[in-house]
Amino acid sequence: MKRLLSILLCFVSLSVFANEPAAEGEKAEGFNPGEMILHHIGDSHEWHWLATDTGNFTTYLPIIAYRPGKGVSVFSSERISNGEGEASGKEYDGLKLDHEKLVSTDGSKLYDFSITKNVAGLIGSAILMLVVFISVASGYRKNHGRAPKGIQSFFEPIIVFIRDEVAKKNIGPKYERYMPYLLTVFFFIWFNNLLGLTPGAANLSGNIAVTMVLALMTLVITLASSNKYYWAHIFATPGVPKPLLPIMIIVEVIGIFTKPFSLMIRLFANITAGHIVVLSFISLVFIFKSWAVAPVTLAFGLFINVLELLVALLQAFIFTLLTSMYIGGAVEEHHDADMQIGYSDDSEAAHAAH
Repeated sequence: MKRLLSILLCFVSLSVFANEPAAEGEKAEGFNPGEMILHHIGDSHEWHWLATDTGNFTTYLPIIAYRPGKGVSVFSSERISNGEGEASGKEYDGLKLDHEKLVSTDGSKLYDFSITKNVAGLIGSAILMLVVFISVASGYRKNHGRAPKGIQSFFEPIIVFIRDEVAKKNIGPKYERYMPYLLTVFFFIWFNNLLGLTPGAANLSGNIAVTMVLALMTLVITLASSNKYYWAHIFATPGVPKPLLPIMIIVEVIGIFTKPFSLMIRLFANITAGHIVVLSFISLVFIFKSWAVAPVTLAFGLFINVLELLVALLQAFIFTLLTSMYIGGAVEEHHDADMQIGYSDDSEAAHAAH
């Protein structure tokens, strides 16, 4: 029922957006679904919640810019907010927005530290995670030695699953030192995937900059944890003929970077695609200019939105699973396996001699 209400609210919001009076020079243009979709899934310097006949419900976020020689500028984005249908907004203090990019009117260099919609969403999700897991930790302290209660009972099976089925199986005996990162990545992606499905929320997991940082963190942790056997496999791959070794070295080195790259693209593409499909179905009403197609588009939109609930969890699990596999490959102690095999062979030989 809550998912249906979310879709209906989004549908009504887009309906009002599509039927707002156009500017004098735009009356003949009509509804532009591509522009609307990009507006809803992209980042911005303001947080638009809802549009009604009486006005827009918008939260204007702070602009923070540093220009060498001119100092720091701090003001509300309302001063340079883009007008309806305009690519470039108003000018203030020598700054303006050009397709949501903050630029200097005189072309001088600037450093943008503004709190955008995605940054605000990131801060909000971080606060939410802190509240949730501080509460879980408090529950463990209070219920030590007893059955979990409340929110603790919901998250404990998930945490145990990540520990036993992901970390232990892929990393091995050294799994404990990587549990904080794996749990943080899993819940960060899952929480933000779910938050991104609510109307008006920031599309944080669908921002390639966010997924890139997560992938880079996985790459850094993997390389920092790697041992000599990991690098020996890359620069002296076992079983490869010497004439082919230079080619394999190139392939293995490229593989170091393609693995986190695939993590970045997979998460970004799957989350963004889900939002685009839902908004595309809703746009059909305004493309055909008929409410007759509304039941069909609403049904398909609801189906995709419910499917996105599964995708939200699945993508968090896949990212965490692959991360643990990459770390496990870097910390694996191959000589332990060789020693065990040698010990087994010696024991069998001694037993046969006896």
